[in-house]
Amino acid sequence: MIPGVPGESQVYLNGEFLRVDEAKVSVLDRGFIFGDGIYEVVPVYQGNAFRMAEHLNRLDRSLAALRIAQPFDREGWIDLIQQLLARTNLETCIVYLQVTRGVAKRDHQFPSTPVAPTVFGMISAWAPPPAAQRERGLAAISIPDERWLHCEIKSVSLLGNVLAKQQAVDAQVDEVVQFRDGYLTEGSSTNIWVVSGGKLLAPPKNNLILEGIRYGLLGELAAEAGIPFESRPISQQEVEQADELMLSSATKEVLAIVSLDGKPVGSGKPGPVFAQLRAGYDARIAAL
Repeated sequence: MIPGVPGESQVYLNGEFLRVDEAKVSVLDRGFIFGDGIYEVVPVYQGNAFRMAEHLNRLDRSLAALRIAQPFDREGWIDLIQQLLARTNLETCIVYLQVTRGVAKRDHQFPSTPVAPTVFGMISAWAPPPAAQRERGLAAISIPDERWLHCEIKSVSLLGNVLAKQQAVDAQVDEVVQFRDGYLTEGSSTNIWVVSGGKLLAPPKNNLILEGIRYGLLGELAAEAGIPFESRPISQQEVEQADELMLSSATKEVLAIVSLDGKPVGSGKPGPVFAQLRAGYDARIAAL
């Protein structure tokens, strides 16, 4: 049994729905050998996928960036997600999708003869962040960003992110805030947001960050709340002097960071901009 995957759920692998312990891939799969693949994570609330179109758009971009053949059209992906959801008794959960280049002789170059991509999907149990965590906020530490330079691809090659997250665990905090050449990039698995002078700031969408689906959503929520929003390079000094810090991801939604490197952020409590964005986020979920 795999933790987080309920026994009554079935996973999808290359055209079949199977028990998780029945699903096998070749040791020559390029996802296993090289991390040559992409993935996507879609949150589901009360049986309704949240921002599914945006998640599938990003899946398309990641496949195109790695030149992996698209295994399904849009309707095919939606049908697969619906079939996975129909095979579980969970209403609030996570849909995980993964596509690798497929099985081929081990060679760094792409296979000279086309191979079928490996397609995997599963449902995982998940609970949104509890109210106490929203009210208390999170702690983080600053670290240098030592990952590769194509962070915009949602690749399964996540060792750099794993090592970054472990630094947070070792420091007994919730997340890291990464910097490259003195400028903010992102967390280990989250986008980072800065509030300064009432304005919401985010690093630019480029190859140094993964554009989270909540990146666009928080921009929309800021506009609805009348909060000025700017996407631009943000120095480490600006982060350290921020009035508020936040993080966002599919599983963490949006949460305040109230401590950075052992020092309080702003008042040391979740701030007013966070409260406005959190309220807007909750309203979007309720409208599903």
